[in-house]
Amino acid sequence: MFSFDPYSPAVDADPFPFYKTLRDEYPAFWSKEANMWILSRYADIVTALNDWQTFSSAKGNLMTELPNRAGNTLGTTDPPRHDRLRGLIQHAFMRRNLESLSDPIREIARTVAAPLADQDQFDFITEFSSQFTVKVLWAVLGLPTGDEATAREKAVLMVQSDPATRTKGPEHLAAYQWMQDYAAQVIADRRKNPQDDLISQFSMAEIDGDRLDEREVLLTTTTLIMAGVESLAGFMSMFVYNLADHPEARRQCVANPALLPDAIEESLRFNTSAQRFRRCLQKDLELHGQKMKAGDFVCLAYGAGNRDERQFPNADIYDLARRPRGHLGFGGGVHACLGTMIARLAVKTAMEEFHKIVPDYRRAADQLPWIPSSTFRSPMRLDLVKIH
Repeated sequence: MFSFDPYSPAVDADPFPFYKTLRDEYPAFWSKEANMWILSRYADIVTALNDWQTFSSAKGNLMTELPNRAGNTLGTTDPPRHDRLRGLIQHAFMRRNLESLSDPIREIARTVAAPLADQDQFDFITEFSSQFTVKVLWAVLGLPTGDEATAREKAVLMVQSDPATRTKGPEHLAAYQWMQDYAAQVIADRRKNPQDDLISQFSMAEIDGDRLDEREVLLTTTTLIMAGVESLAGFMSMFVYNLADHPEARRQCVANPALLPDAIEESLRFNTSAQRFRRCLQKDLELHGQKMKAGDFVCLAYGAGNRDERQFPNADIYDLARRPRGHLGFGGGVHACLGTMIARLAVKTAMEEFHKIVPDYRRAADQLPWIPSSTFRSPMRLDLVKIH
């Protein structure tokens, strides 16, 4: 009897055989373990992403939701409130010139990569991706230096869940509270002393007299720190994981860094860190012979849709020449990720500098420790060995 438990360590280790069974045999599958429907085919996921009236985000978009987020953040609201939030937040983003961030991001990448020149083996996450990510995020958001390591630790805990209870445990909730308290202190300071950073822009963003309220600013900032620290670091770690396992693609990217954007898009399709997000049905629906009821939760399995052969021929092959259109690595519909341009720029720049120091490498271990998360998939450690 087939079962799919998104909290299972077996799914964390390798979800793709499960996804194939779901797509081919159970495209609308009720998971008793998750207490929700699982949609795994690309076309069904895209339909759901574009139909927010039926597949609502207002009761939370994480598979295991954090308290008070639902209905109060960009990712957990539907239009028209979502449009208002997105407009205000996008207005703040647009005031930050992306080109002006390019040189600082490159300098951060060079600084973080330099110590790796003298190491034959290292943990990519501890010694590169997490350090790079928090330094970039702190520069973009304008966060005070000194708290990066703690914020990274709390952000990683926030995206985790307890695989035994299938809920957020006390340590995860405590991390979330710490992050809210931290964000509140920074926001209060920026209100008194505005600077040229995103948090100051959020606090002051205004369109036709409309501004974000205190709760919206707080939860938006908290979510951006969580997403920026863990999602970006996870995205980068999975990219290097993919390149380590595909040496020919890696060698091509090192020899010709202009291929990195294509490699990034294929990695987002092939093995993204953003695996599964949820929605709540607003009306009864019949799909693939299954009767789904209003009020049921639905998992949109992005990682499964990205490997759907119906959309991407030879989907299990990592192909630099693919240039995948419409992959789900950044979601889609009204809830497509707002930080895609910064994420792409940051990862491309980081990998250009990383490959100057470490051009050839492999994974040190076949088995990796994965973060226990029902939503995201990224390793806790990624030990790399230089190839000389």
